[in-house]
Amino acid sequence: MTGEVLKGTDTLADRVYRAIRDAITTGELRPGQKVTERGLAERLSVSPTPVREAIRRLEQDGLLERTGPRTVKVAEFGDVAIQDLAEVEVALRGMVARFAARHATPAQLDQLDAVLDEADDLLILVKQRHQAGQEVSRHLDRLLDAMQRFNGVVESCAGNPVLVRLLDQTRVFSAPERRTRLVELISLDDRFGMERYAIHRALVRALRAGDSAAAEALVLEDARGGLGDLLAGTTGAAQA
Repeated sequence: MTGEVLKGTDTLADRVYRAIRDAITTGELRPGQKVTERGLAERLSVSPTPVREAIRRLEQDGLLERTGPRTVKVAEFGDVAIQDLAEVEVALRGMVARFAARHATPAQLDQLDAVLDEADDLLILVKQRHQAGQEVSRHLDRLLDAMQRFNGVVESCAGNPVLVRLLDQTRVFSAPERRTRLVELISLDDRFGMERYAIHRALVRALRAGDSAAAEALVLEDARGGLGDLLAGTTGAAQA
């Protein structure tokens, strides 16, 4: 967690919030660990004011717990709480798809198809290199980048920044942690997640048809399966 993450067009408090949240979800800040406003401000190279605002939001999210006037600790979550959070994330992702079916522009839909064309080519390359016993990490990273862009475009299609912000605040895994877990699971099984890959094409067809119910159903299926696999992988790793 460094000052390098504090870039972009959001407010400083937004970026501080996201930096601390990512540090919590990736385990850089451990459950039960105590932190201070001053300490976080120093780590992020910012003043205490945006840190104070970010801490208030993280307390509301249930990620931090107040232990003193200027001291908080990282909340400790049980399996039930994580499953509850996953349910919220899945529901919000479904709502994003429903809104996207109503508001997606032709240009955005073409962009989604273009991203999937790129992903298809990369997937073929990854499979070929894997079968040949060659290194696939660089191409796999590009494939995961493409799918991340796809999800970002879908969120843009929704035309509802408040909904997207709620989704961002309730994700079970931060983007870096999700990427790490995906790479680990794919390294163990190169077919991991492939049974749901075709859902993305079906989603674009539903968005083009303006079928909000179908779009929502497809994303709910994908999100439940994806989060379920990631959470199961986490549990398996912890028990190993």
